[in-house]
Amino acid sequence: MAAAKLQALWNHPAGPKTIHFWAPTFKWGISIANIADFSKPPEKLSYPQQIAVTATGIIWSRYSTVITPKNWNLFSVNIAMAGTGIYQLSRKLRHDYSSEAAVTKE
Repeated sequence: MAAAKLQALWNHPAGPKTIHFWAPTFKWGISIANIADFSKPPEKLSYPQQIAVTATGIIWSRYSTVITPKNWNLFSVNIAMAGTGIYQLSRKLRHDYSSEAAVTKE
């Protein structure tokens, strides 16, 4: 049974013999790096970088559901990119606006 499943994965149109498998697999590195940056101080985060990560995740998540063959690896990595990008943007916005509010009150 396991051999049949591995054979099906191997021969899938978005399987390991194609770029449709390897591109999203390596793209996980971006999401992992963004997760590693969760411990980075918010003032060191970049708006352009996080907007790009978020937009890429949202746009390509949609695209991965309409292409043939359906590429669930591409979908999942882009959901992760959108999620981590949104989280990092919210950290940066909270930091910048709460810092401005504190300066204004003083």
